[in-house]
Amino acid sequence: MYIYNSLSRKKEEFKPVHEGKAGIYACGPTVYNYFHIGNARPFITFDVLRRQLEREGYDVTFVQNFTDIDDKMIRRANEEGITVKELADRFIAEYYTDAKALGIRPATVHPKATEHIPEIIALVSRLIENGHAYATPSGDVYYRVSAFPGYGKLSGQRTEEREMGASDRLDVETEKESPEDFTLWKAQKPGEPAWDSPWGKGRPGWHIECSAMSMKYLGETFDIHCGGKDLLFPHHENEIAQSEGATGKPYVHYWMHNGFINVDNQKMSKSLNNFFTVRDISKEYDLEAVRLFMLSSHYRSPINFSRELIEAANASLNRLYTARNHLRFYVENGEDRPMNDDEKAFTERIKGYEKRFDDAMDDDLNTADALGAVFELVKDANVSIGEKSSKEAAETALGSLRALCGVLGFLTKEEDEIPAEIQQMLQEREEARKNKDWKRSDELRDALKDAGYIVEDTKNGQKVRKNV
Repeated sequence: MYIYNSLSRKKEEFKPVHEGKAGIYACGPTVYNYFHIGNARPFITFDVLRRQLEREGYDVTFVQNFTDIDDKMIRRANEEGITVKELADRFIAEYYTDAKALGIRPATVHPKATEHIPEIIALVSRLIENGHAYATPSGDVYYRVSAFPGYGKLSGQRTEEREMGASDRLDVETEKESPEDFTLWKAQKPGEPAWDSPWGKGRPGWHIECSAMSMKYLGETFDIHCGGKDLLFPHHENEIAQSEGATGKPYVHYWMHNGFINVDNQKMSKSLNNFFTVRDISKEYDLEAVRLFMLSSHYRSPINFSRELIEAANASLNRLYTARNHLRFYVENGEDRPMNDDEKAFTERIKGYEKRFDDAMDDDLNTADALGAVFELVKDANVSIGEKSSKEAAETALGSLRALCGVLGFLTKEEDEIPAEIQQMLQEREEARKNKDWKRSDELRDALKDAGYIVEDTKNGQKVRKNV
């Protein structure tokens, strides 16, 4: 597999730290609300990365954190009159609900910042000891950016652009040595949650949480760190400075960042009233179709979210389900015999589609081209598998379709059980056909269509599917 590394700004062959294993850290949500459509893109993208690495035989440890303490969380908890922990627990549960609907598998580990305070304090202490950080009289701790010559190597930036000038920031933050220094530990303010530390009661800064948690579960040097492009600076830049400042070792070998999402060709923002949570979207669309929409473009490219594009993705998703159900029918009702020459040729073509899929995925996770290979398989299977097909040929095609869609996270829903009244109508129609009562047979076909079911007559029997 080749990965575009944000650190080197080029594609590089993936060579893991430990042979046969892959360690991935993905930045997770701050759990003060439902996550939005922009958050969904990295969650889906890097879920697929994990699945493809597993397909290629890697033992993957996938770590995705929950930020369960920060200013936004404190503010919202105070507004609702509840504790920050109660707020976090509520929205962690809601995360799992929406993630499951999007086909996102739970991580190997989902660490919470508040459950790793000892590790965070130890890392901050280490940075103070080696001169990369300093404590202030008020109990704050800052990272000394000037002590890390490599600062800016990921993003090409050294300081975060803010509305105030440097001199203004120094006036306001008088305990900072330099305006570019950033917070590792925040002294407690009245009414805020806090933990004991060598510098007094306080809480961790956002950046240090990810360094402490990633290194705990993946080691001081690990393979892949990923997240949205918006996290590249300052969050990921600061993670590198903290981690490498503490250990003196390379922190991460490959950095992956997905592109932004626009809504109807405009940047998503609450002020434009085009800010959608995944929960909002789930009321209108199947979230599996949203997943397909996300994967229809290369992860590093910006994408435009619109209702028309989701509807097109839904139509494509229905094609996949229709193909799956078509193949399942002939696995159950096909001819019980060895494959003939035409079917053997078809299964050879299947190997070609699988190779195209893997080649695309190995080219910096090109899910758009990988999807193209899946739909070529579907098109071929719809033509090649029919009334005279062997069960073996149908099984081969179905197994391939399921395997490739499994990497992309599709075909997660089982076929709905056909209700008893529909089964009764199908049985009555079968009897009418046996008795050559074509008029009654056609009436029942129309009634079934009105009830939402399409019936096809094959020499293997009635083939029924839900009309979507």
